[in-house]
Amino acid sequence: MRLDKYLKVSRLIKRRTVAAQAADGGRITVNGTVAKPSREVKPGDIIELSFGPKKVRVEVLSVQETVRKDDAASMYREIV
Repeated sequence: MRLDKYLKVSRLIKRRTVAAQAADGGRITVNGTVAKPSREVKPGDIIELSFGPKKVRVEVLSVQETVRKDDAASMYREIV
């Protein structure tokens, strides 16, 4: 699944266009490298998002095309 779509489906970012803009701006890394919106995401990948001074690191647990809002958080695990 594409990175921008994964971020939207997992609800880490609210809209896919915002996810794509963040990736194009270099604010998203996958496994330590800056990622483009079209980057394929698979279970086990580490995604780091930079929102100003705040950084969020998550590990991808599952990749699903659609998921209910209540189950979206089960797609990733936050790394502290």
